[in-house]
Amino acid sequence: MLIVAGTITTEPGGREPFLSAVQPMVAATLDEAGCHEYAFAPDPNDDNRIMLYELWDDQASLDAHFASDHMADWQRARTDLAVADASIKKYLISSVENLG
Repeated sequence: MLIVAGTITTEPGGREPFLSAVQPMVAATLDEAGCHEYAFAPDPNDDNRIMLYELWDDQASLDAHFASDHMADWQRARTDLAVADASIKKYLISSVENLG
């Protein structure tokens, strides 16, 4: 399994427009084969920060996501958004244990 996680920082006032604009891509992605979780969430402690969390079966599923039409649409749409910075990383998971 793979986890993709990170943060996106918007310019002041840019978080809500970003979250609204990304919703069609999120909805389409959640229907993709191999996608278990896909979420952009506002950071409750920072009005300009968005947290990203994705959970995928494997690299092939993630590659298919990057090649999807809705991802191409998103790549075009996001150029109009007030993003100041982003830090997104991919983590390879070798085991999973329940904690609770």
